[in-house]
Amino acid sequence: MEQKKISLTTLKEMKQQGVPITMVTAYDYPTARIVDEAGIDTALVGDSAANVVLGYPDTIPVTVEELLHHTRAVRRGLRRALLIGDMPFMSYNVSVEQAIANGGRFLKEAGAEAVKVEGGGWVAKTVAAMVEAGIPVVGHLGLTPQTASMLGGYRVQGRTAESARKIVDDALALQQAGAFLLVLECVPDRLGELISKTLVIPVIGIGAGPNTDGQVLVFHDLVGIQSGFAPKFVKRYAKVGDEIRSAVSRYCSEVKDRTFPADEHCFRIPDEEFDALRRSLER
Repeated sequence: MEQKKISLTTLKEMKQQGVPITMVTAYDYPTARIVDEAGIDTALVGDSAANVVLGYPDTIPVTVEELLHHTRAVRRGLRRALLIGDMPFMSYNVSVEQAIANGGRFLKEAGAEAVKVEGGGWVAKTVAAMVEAGIPVVGHLGLTPQTASMLGGYRVQGRTAESARKIVDDALALQQAGAFLLVLECVPDRLGELISKTLVIPVIGIGAGPNTDGQVLVFHDLVGIQSGFAPKFVKRYAKVGDEIRSAVSRYCSEVKDRTFPADEHCFRIPDEEFDALRRSLER
């Protein structure tokens, strides 16, 4: 039986009922199919595509065009999950008009059902204008990768009463502006719980403790495709990268020693037809 499509209203109801919301990043059609079939509630085409998929050193270089391309691919793979497109750095920072134009492209051209922007009170006016224009918006507070250099790098935010209060005030400002969801990244667990209980809208945590309204992880971190350093808040549920590397290595070896392709991988031509071919070539 096909599961009910997730909508903005569904997420609001899940918070009210205390049902945790699941979110995972996705960047292409096959990944979208996998997370959708696994029962994920929301798929985020994150600007993390910059470093996870495209090989950039961080999220800053990725463009609107690149993320629209990935969002379209993910759209084609989803049936149930709500699709959120991440607006990259400088796609909403210059003016309200710019933000509405770019945000509208994610909905109109790529099939996203909402967009995500980073920032606190300073972006509230922009969020309000986008919502007024009919663009559902997700906020993002705490560690905001697009402006990490201004935050002292990739580090936990809100560890002092003053900085924690600012995050709370920013969260309330985004809610007041009309954001329907908030991503809260890399903050103390008690602050994550406090903000989740304070806001009417759902709060999705990543490194924000277990008591937010839901959780989000980068797909490549979750399944262990990436190797090397992983943030403290990441849990690897599989080691797919190791399996892929092993499979490709075995393929290389079998091609080199000519054990692949084997008989079972080959197509046949009847002897008489092949003999006829050879005779025709000898004429």
